[in-house]
Amino acid sequence: MVRRTDVTGADGVRLAAWEFADPPKDGGESAQLPGVLLLHGLMGRSSHWAATARWLSERHRAVALDQRGHGRSEKPSEGPFTRDAYVADAEAAIEQLGLAPVTLVGHSMGALTAWQLAAKRPDLVRALIVCDMRASALGAASQREWDDWFRSWPLPFATLADVRKWFGEDDPWVERPSPARGEFFAEVMAERADGWRPVFSRRQMLESRETWVHDAHWDELSQVQCPTLVVRGLDGELGRAEAQEMVRVLPRGRYAEVVDAGHLVHYDQPEGWRSAIEPFLEEATDPSLPQP
Repeated sequence: MVRRTDVTGADGVRLAAWEFADPPKDGGESAQLPGVLLLHGLMGRSSHWAATARWLSERHRAVALDQRGHGRSEKPSEGPFTRDAYVADAEAAIEQLGLAPVTLVGHSMGALTAWQLAAKRPDLVRALIVCDMRASALGAASQREWDDWFRSWPLPFATLADVRKWFGEDDPWVERPSPARGEFFAEVMAERADGWRPVFSRRQMLESRETWVHDAHWDELSQVQCPTLVVRGLDGELGRAEAQEMVRVLPRGRYAEVVDAGHLVHYDQPEGWRSAIEPFLEEATDPSLPQP
C-alpha cells in the first residue's frame, strides 16, 4: 500500500510524504527496517519513485517526499524556495518520520538537497545516492535557456496524449523520441477547465533553480562523510569526467553508470538503475557495519 503522511517543513510549510509499505507499528518489525528517503528532482513528484520504492520496501522503510512547490505539498506563493529551505524540509521529514539514520536517494535537484543535508547533519544520514546531478556551476546562460524553454510549452494541452507526444517527441530539447520522458511529464499534469497544465508553477521552478545554478557545490560534497554512490545515465546531464571527479572529492565515494539512460535514469531504465544501486544499498544498511 501507499500511505500519505503530512509533515511540517521549514516556515511551517506542509509537505506530503508517501510511504510505500504498511505503516510501521510501535516496536514492530517494520519500524526496525532501515529508512530510505527518496528526493525527486525539479518539477518531479514522489510518484516518480514508485517503481524504486516498491522493491525497496521489501527490505527498507521507503518514503518519498513531495518537496515544497511540487506534487501534493504546499506551494507558498512567495516561497521561500532557497537551498536552505529545501534542506531544512528534508531534515524535518527525517526527524518527524523517525527515519534516521537514513539512506538518502536523490535525483538531480533532490540529489543536491541530499548531499547538502548529509554535509550539514551527518548524524542523520547513513548513506547517500546521488543520481545525475552536477557539482559545478551551470551559469546564467543555463537559467535563461530554462526560462525560454518554459515559455515554449504549448499550454494548455488538450489531452494527456498530447502531453506525452510533446515532451517525448516534439519538445526541441528532445534529441530522439523518449516515451519515458513523455510519461514523466504526464505524471506532473492536472486537468483544468481549459485543458492539462502542470501541477507546479513554472515561476517557482525557476526561483528554485536560481538558487543553485550560479554556484559550484564541491565544498559541500567534500564534507559528506558517509558512503556515497554517484550514479549517472550514460546519456544524462552529468558527464563521466565530472562524475568521477565527484567520486574523488567524496571521502567515501563510489561510481556507477546506467547504459541507455538519459537524465531520468530511474525512469528510463528501472532495471539498470536497480542493478546499479541495490548492492550499494545492501552493504550500506548492513547492521554489522558501524552506523553514524
